[in-house]
Amino acid sequence: MNPSSGRLASLDGVRGVASVVVVLYHVSLLARPFATGRISEPAWDIATETPLKLLFAGTEAVQVFFVLSALVVALPLLRGGASWPGFFAARFVRLYLPVWGSLLFAAALILLIPRDPASVTTGEWIANANATSVDPLHLLTEATLTPASYTLVNTLWSLRWELIFTLLLPIAVLLARLLRRWAWPVAALMSVIMVLGRVAGLDAAVYLPAFFIGTLIAVRLDDLRAWAADRSSPLQWAMLTGGSALLLVASWLSRPFVESSSTLGQALWGLSGVGAAGLIVVAIGSPFARRLLETPPVLWLGKVSFSLYLVHAPILATLAFMFGDERWWLVGIVGVPLSLLIAAGFFQLVERPSHGLARRVGRGVQTGVAAVRSRMLSRREGRARSASSDERPRATPEPTDG
Repeated sequence: MNPSSGRLASLDGVRGVASVVVVLYHVSLLARPFATGRISEPAWDIATETPLKLLFAGTEAVQVFFVLSALVVALPLLRGGASWPGFFAARFVRLYLPVWGSLLFAAALILLIPRDPASVTTGEWIANANATSVDPLHLLTEATLTPASYTLVNTLWSLRWELIFTLLLPIAVLLARLLRRWAWPVAALMSVIMVLGRVAGLDAAVYLPAFFIGTLIAVRLDDLRAWAADRSSPLQWAMLTGGSALLLVASWLSRPFVESSSTLGQALWGLSGVGAAGLIVVAIGSPFARRLLETPPVLWLGKVSFSLYLVHAPILATLAFMFGDERWWLVGIVGVPLSLLIAAGFFQLVERPSHGLARRVGRGVQTGVAAVRSRMLSRREGRARSASSDERPRATPEPTDG
């Protein structure tokens, strides 16, 4: 693949793996109240306080999404393949249409299959973050992607940050270009900001730097590939992969020794963005990782990942209210494959058409803006010619004999 063009297929694989991790994370939230404080608590501790946590590190996987999203979105703009007006028009269509589809899907599930609050555990994710009724005003509010939290489609909180970063992208691209030579020190600074943001409880300082690191990777992508090509040792890539993965879940691995709510515990949690960026570098540069991430099943997961991300929470919530969350294992057994199946259908019916519409809208806006600029330029040139003609000295009329 040409270093300056082409699709990074391995990043599609990363997206697919991360989406499955988020699904498993939500299943684990259903299981949590039935593990902690019970005979099964040692098993829960092993699952959450060892590298096994990587299998369902959902919040941390969202950081992977943020780094990845900024990289993929910024690349066409850096390569001059899109105008800003066309980009924004296409981006909003591509973002909002699937979101609206997922909200209608979630609302339909709630209306068709009533949710009894008494069937789930009070105070847990299932009760706190999943609506039991549909309020039209609430539906419209969530459809704007402006609230800080969501209960119809719980995962939309991260799409709000996607929207915010999209609006900030011109600034991010400009800064990334200006700071290109100092990309690594700037990325280190962003890592420090993420740690401080987690300690201070400032979400913007936790999430926006992750997006900016992705933009920096996009700016230095060719250099990163050249750097990776000089590192053919599997041991080097294994160390980078392992280190990044451990940073991603560092706060969980430290919990036997560090209180999660302490300053140190929060600081370790802030390192998840660093781990996420490291895993993206591995996906781009490691030959083994690329082969693994570009296998057909993983690429298929990547293709439907956004759809899976949007539909799985309403499905799991519906099943949990239906079966009772004490049967979390049944919810998982039924809900995970059902989510994959419905995600495939959602992709075909909603997400893929939104891609096509986004491209058409983007091209239309880009063409329209170019036409307006052309007309404005023609008018300006016409006025300039007219002014130049008016300023030419005119022949002095000959005096008449009279």
